[in-house]
Amino acid sequence: MTTPSGINYMELVDQAWKLSDAAREYVKTAQREVPIQEIVDKVFLPSGLVDVEKTQKEGGNPPRIFIANSPYGVQFRQEYKDWIPFRHGEVRF
Repeated sequence: MTTPSGINYMELVDQAWKLSDAAREYVKTAQREVPIQEIVDKVFLPSGLVDVEKTQKEGGNPPRIFIANSPYGVQFRQEYKDWIPFRHGEVRF
C-alpha cells in the first residue's frame, strides 16, 4: 500500500521479512548454533539496509536491528533463537 505521501509500507515490511528470512537461511545453511554477532556481520550489515548508527545506539539486548529510512526492523527472539520483524516507528496512512 502506497500512502499519499508516496511511502510503500508493504515494501518496507517486506524488507524486514526478507532480512529475517536471510538470517534463518544463514543459520540453516551453517547447521550449527550461530552467534548473534555473526548474523549481524554476515547477513544484516552486508544487506545495506541497516541504520547502523541507530542500531548501535538503541539496539539493546537482545538486539534489534533498525532498517534505514523505515519504521521497521528485525529483532532477536531469545526463546526461539530466531529473528522477526518489528515496528518501531509511526505508520501514517
